[in-house]
Amino acid sequence: MLRLNFIGSFRAQGKIKKSFRNAKVSYLNRVRIAVSSFYFGMGLCFATWASRIPDIRVALDLSDADLGSILFALPVGQLTMMAFSGKLVTRFGSHRLVVLSLGMYAFCMTNLGLATNAWQLALGLYLFGMFGNMNNIAVNTQGVYTEQLFNRTIMASFHGVWSFAGFTGALVGLGMMALDLTPHHHFIIVGIMTWILIALNYKFLVKAKEKRKSTEKKKLFSKPDTALIWLGIIGFGSMASEGIMFDWSGIYFKDIVQAPGPLIILGYTSFMIMMATGRFLGDGMINKFGRKSVIQTGGILISTGLFTAVFLPFLVPSTIGFMLVGLGVSTIVPTLYSIAGKHPTIPPGEALTAVSSVSFLGFLMGPPVIGYIAELFGLRFSFAFIGIFGIIIAFLVPRIKVIQ
Repeated sequence: MLRLNFIGSFRAQGKIKKSFRNAKVSYLNRVRIAVSSFYFGMGLCFATWASRIPDIRVALDLSDADLGSILFALPVGQLTMMAFSGKLVTRFGSHRLVVLSLGMYAFCMTNLGLATNAWQLALGLYLFGMFGNMNNIAVNTQGVYTEQLFNRTIMASFHGVWSFAGFTGALVGLGMMALDLTPHHHFIIVGIMTWILIALNYKFLVKAKEKRKSTEKKKLFSKPDTALIWLGIIGFGSMASEGIMFDWSGIYFKDIVQAPGPLIILGYTSFMIMMATGRFLGDGMINKFGRKSVIQTGGILISTGLFTAVFLPFLVPSTIGFMLVGLGVSTIVPTLYSIAGKHPTIPPGEALTAVSSVSFLGFLMGPPVIGYIAELFGLRFSFAFIGIFGIIIAFLVPRIKVIQ
């Protein structure tokens, strides 16, 4: 299996300064707020771009296939940086890289609004993807260090903040469209907001002395663990569903639902609200019902939501359908990572890398592929195709022994 070091890149590799470990609870809470603000900024920038995809597509006169091809630039940028982000974080420190990467992520977002033709948008998305991956590794490293300071699990709350930022970005996008602001002006405003967040919080990031990883050479290819591959396949289906919601929900509401005016963003907003809600409540649901039931129910909700939007392409049913999709995907991948991290024979970092490598491909590949399917068979058919993934998830869960 090709070792795409995604989750493994931000395992805690450093020694946290003693001053942080001995800090008062009030200061630690301020650190948690600071780290959360960087998660928020990352989610806000991504959601801001996603909220204006329909407008940019119209402005550049792109077909579904054209847009699908251009959207490939973002995952290509992420994959390009994936091989270097972990090394850069180790070399310069996550507290430095998270500031640089989020600042550049916001800057690249503002430039997306300047594109006047397809190649400019593709180049902008490539850079947006590169700094997005760097920021993802750096901010999650900060999340791991902060969790160590609190000596209890708080990582889910950070990802909940990211999801809440997605909802906020969609809501801001709704307001910007109501004010008839261009995507470029919209992006500049959000970019300034993000830079203000950085300025207010960078001093409170966790500073750690990063340790270099072992110099022992690792094989590029290794025999995959069967159980982890099956977990990755479930994650692939969930993240593919999540990816099309980010990139195609606005277009679906514009072209298929034919939502009036600013309401084209309603589907994306409803999805983000329920995904954030599900992540904040996820730990409680797992403790009460168990991982197997939660993941299986998530798969059923994904299929139910997408098929509802496909067969009832009207404003209210489609909104409810997208809400179900958001609730369905909210807990699946975090739960899979939790299971993988407790593998009895494989170190947590390697197990998480295996699962996330397969899962993340769904997020990267799903949205562009949807463009090609939509061009051939229509957007409703492409959403129905992704809806099948939820059924597959529900079918596979009882048959995978490591999911208890």
